[in-house]
Amino acid sequence: MKFQAFSEKQRLALTWWCPQSPYCEYDAIICDGAVRSGKTCVLSFAFVLWASVEFSGQSFALCGKTRSALTRNLVEPLKELLGSIGFEVVEKPGEHLLLIRMPSGGWNRFYLFGGKDEGAASLIQGMTLAGVFFDEVALMPKSFVDQALARCSVNGSRFWFNCNPENPYHWFYTEWIQKREEKRAYYLHFTMEDNPALSPDIRARYAHLYSGVFYRRYVLGEWVHADGLVYPMFSKEQHVYQTHPRYERYYISVDYGTVNPCSMGLWGLCRGRWYRMRECYYASRREGVQKTDEQYYRMLETLAGTLPVEAVIVDPSAASFLACIREHGRFTALPAKNDVLSGIRAVCGALQDGRICIHESCTDTLREFGQYVWQSGALQDAPKKEHDHAMDDIRYFVSTILQQPNDGFFVASAARS
Repeated sequence: MKFQAFSEKQRLALTWWCPQSPYCEYDAIICDGAVRSGKTCVLSFAFVLWASVEFSGQSFALCGKTRSALTRNLVEPLKELLGSIGFEVVEKPGEHLLLIRMPSGGWNRFYLFGGKDEGAASLIQGMTLAGVFFDEVALMPKSFVDQALARCSVNGSRFWFNCNPENPYHWFYTEWIQKREEKRAYYLHFTMEDNPALSPDIRARYAHLYSGVFYRRYVLGEWVHADGLVYPMFSKEQHVYQTHPRYERYYISVDYGTVNPCSMGLWGLCRGRWYRMRECYYASRREGVQKTDEQYYRMLETLAGTLPVEAVIVDPSAASFLACIREHGRFTALPAKNDVLSGIRAVCGALQDGRICIHESCTDTLREFGQYVWQSGALQDAPKKEHDHAMDDIRYFVSTILQQPNDGFFVASAARS
């Protein structure tokens, strides 16, 4: 592993706990700010270094939204870093445990936890910890974080927090960042300029990936409200096309509705870009007649024509329509990934990076792009449940078929069923 000189904020995050530091009396550290700003790498290394210097034979917790995300984003890079400077790391996957010791030091235990929902709090109950590290704490429920903090009863234990900004009404912002002095927490705000490993060209590329609220949060590192259009980066000049290219692969995405509109989009891949070739949009309230699953299936077949569609991506709550598609045997039916906010971020990235575009005949999609807005003043980020049916089927397609690497780019490579 290659090392570069740490930036000033990275050095502060690395050494704040040391006896000679003016911040050593704090009980916690909070590092927030822009993506790719170097905070996760340096803070996780500092956490293990602190634990290894201050303790021997103790238990610690490394927490992420899910264990798989924690392992991918934090544990694997951390193991490589520690190994390169002489630490011993023994992994026990079945126990979700790392045993770590520094040269000439004692072993400590680092347990891996996922805190994705309210039920996760029970996973950490009963433990006794000397410290806990939260990676992307803003993605975790308060109940899980509170339970983990309550486990830290060893003398000298400390709390380590890392996150990207969210809504300013978010519980972590109001309870910890705004009350950091009361909580005795040292606070460092990171920007991309605080990561010396990023070149100016790479910083500019990340800045291009986001717009609107996600630009302010992930590039500027601000805790701001989601307001206005959900996709302000969408433009007819950049994203609408007239002439069909030669397509290589095909998918269909469906937002199923009986009382609400049903939206279906046919997608074709050409040279790394996905084109919404045509669509079918049926609003039963407008038409005055509700359709059955069989009638919607016939619409699906008409939309597909004779094309070799690899799979139909469907709203996962539409169990009866998924079953109907499978019974006919022509198409593979896949339930869509349906995390709304991460899906919206994925669509934003795909639009910014030019990975999707819309044919001019898809008039309902074009209409909804201009009407799909955030709920104003909401305590949590959420789009209005209006003009969202084509928006939902596009989100299903992007979330399920376009893969999202860790660096934020969206690559057009569909997972075959």
